[in-house]
Amino acid sequence: MLLEKTTRMNFLFDFYQALLTDKQRSYMELYYLDDHSLGEIADSYGVSRQAVYDNIKRTEKMLEGYEQKLCLFEKFEKRKSILQKLLTTIEQNGNNEEQKKLVEQLKEWD
Repeated sequence: MLLEKTTRMNFLFDFYQALLTDKQRSYMELYYLDDHSLGEIADSYGVSRQAVYDNIKRTEKMLEGYEQKLCLFEKFEKRKSILQKLLTTIEQNGNNEEQKKLVEQLKEWD
């Protein structure tokens, strides 16, 4: 469960980080991407662990709210799934190189 949450937060952060403040971005990067502890982040910023924890929890709720409204991560997951099915179908039905190239180009956009 913890790994799933971390992966989800990393994706949501990738999609919505431009909507966060510099401090929110920094805390999330340190906590989720760089795997710093709350104490390490608190020491770096001269604040309490509780302040870091509260900021991260508020930011997580914000990211989930953005996703609920904009659905960028959900759409990304659906596109990825459809592309994989398409590629599998192409490979099973004749291995058309042009079709494969087009699918690969679509994958690059994600």
